Amino acid sequence: MPLPPPTSERAPVSQRTIAIRGYRRQDGLWDVEGHLRDVRDAHFVFPGGEREGGEAMHSMWLRLTVDATALIVDAVAATDAGPFPAVCGAIAPDYAQLIGLRIGPGFSRQAARLFGGIRGCTHMSELLRTMGTGVLQTLAGDNLAVSDTQKPFQLDGCHALATDGPQVAAFYPRWYRPNGQAADAADPSA
Repeated sequence: MPLPPPTSERAPVSQRTIAIRGYRRQDGLWDVEGHLRDVRDAHFVFPGGEREGGEAMHSMWLRLTVDATALIVDAVAATDAGPFPAVCGAIAPDYAQLIGLRIGPGFSRQAARLFGGIRGCTHMSELLRTMGTGVLQTLAGDNLAVSDTQKPFQLDGCHALATDGPQVAAFYPRWYRPNGQAADAADPSA
């Protein structure tokens, strides 16, 4: 269902698009590429310069190469446009520090430790947070390794998959916990 109509006349000011695309590689790995792009609708002046309407203020790319367990085996970043052209893209190589991290519980916290504040680019890091779910979507239903003894990461991650809810009772009965009883993530008999 779409949003209801706006309650007032309005004029467009800016648009952010985030696109994520997953690829299966011939070597058994997966590439997941993300692109964040911010565009202003009218001429815009800012401390680092100016942009014509329709010209990208931010255009950042990130590619994560992962294995079947969502382990990052390669990470490459690039900046096509930023408000400070001589500086913004300089941080891109630092995103190689993602190599060795696994997408799943705790990933966002690890990424924030690596790239929070002045250690990263606000926009690249925002793209990275979105890409975590893009990786999982790419692997889902194909080769995402799931343990029989570990609670699936998606459970209790949103209201639809609350361990005391009907979806978990129907599709993950082993992990169903009526009346909100806590499920120990490491012990399926809890």
